[in-house]
Amino acid sequence: MSTDEQIHLLDDLQSLLEEQIKLTRQGNISGVEVLSRQADSLVKEIAQTRILELPGFEDQQQRLRRLYDSLCLAITARKSGIAEELSRLRRGRKTVEIYRNNI
Repeated sequence: MSTDEQIHLLDDLQSLLEEQIKLTRQGNISGVEVLSRQADSLVKEIAQTRILELPGFEDQQQRLRRLYDSLCLAITARKSGIAEELSRLRRGRKTVEIYRNNI
């Protein structure tokens, strides 16, 4: 695989991570899952080529790490938001059950 092809893989992975972050912030978790399968395939190819271990690719490695960290943070924030919504729904449901049982 040529260096240009390897760089193209890195660019594709970067684009996928950026799109996953965007979709996560929009709440489109199913879209994130689809892209994660594509990203997994690219990561395997990149790992096989070991391009990120070569001199001169430190910037790309750091950029990908920052994007991955941002994705993890976005997913954690979404998860926290969903947990809060579920908690509110459960409290509301309990309140309705109490009213129903006392009427």
